Amino acid sequence: MPDNTTPAPIIVIKKKSSHGGHHGGAWKVAYADFVTAMMALFIVLWILNQSQEVRESVSGYFKDPKGFGKHVGTAKDGNGKTVEVSKTNMNDLKKKLEEAMKRMPELEKLKDQIEMTITNEGLRIELLETENGVFFESGSPVPSKFGQELLELLAKKIGDLPNHILIEGHTDARPYVSQTGYGNWELSADRANAARRIMQTNGIRGDQVSEVRGYAAQKLRKPNNPDDPSNRRISVTVQYLDGPPANEKKAPSEPNSSKPEPAKPSPIKQEPSPAKH
Repeated sequence: MPDNTTPAPIIVIKKKSSHGGHHGGAWKVAYADFVTAMMALFIVLWILNQSQEVRESVSGYFKDPKGFGKHVGTAKDGNGKTVEVSKTNMNDLKKKLEEAMKRMPELEKLKDQIEMTITNEGLRIELLETENGVFFESGSPVPSKFGQELLELLAKKIGDLPNHILIEGHTDARPYVSQTGYGNWELSADRANAARRIMQTNGIRGDQVSEVRGYAAQKLRKPNNPDDPSNRRISVTVQYLDGPPANEKKAPSEPNSSKPEPAKPSPIKQEPSPAKH
């Protein structure tokens, strides 16, 4: 009797060879993790060596990258907050300006003619003249080459700040009156205004200048030596943002009683003599 039983199929199982495991991708993942960790370490070490301003900017980027991208190249951090110079960090601005001048050999020679002082108004930068004139020609409101370069440098460094600036012109006490009646009052005001034009052309915003003043010889740097050439100077003050501007009038306080206060006589204005200081 024939056997009609169908034979069982033969199943062949092939095993994949495990040799060459070192060609897998596991080591690449480990290496990538190591490189990432080293990069993070270097970034942390770099940040720790930076100023507070830089650390705040980096922190602002991670908090709001979109806001940071909108303000690249400006005086704002990643939160869109303006980096302002206050009473606590005004000395940092002073050091940055001094370092910038040291990198310009021509201005480094004039370091004795540039004086920076932190005052109640802000950082005052004074350009002191010599007998022959350094920043302005004697008796002229036109800046010299050195005066032009220094004012351009200041404008580029201060233009990124939200702080307002105050520009003042001063002369010594020697009479200077031309045949047309042009005197020290006009000269001091014109020099301050010439400095404003240069700075606004090279980085200072139009609304950043709060005041331009010409004092003639009313505020001598050396009162005991009124003819000293250093009394002839241009003063640029970076004002604080902690309080109201110097020219902002305070709101009148309300009277304590209902009785009206007696009217006070208005002061009589006196015009200064153009030939005196």
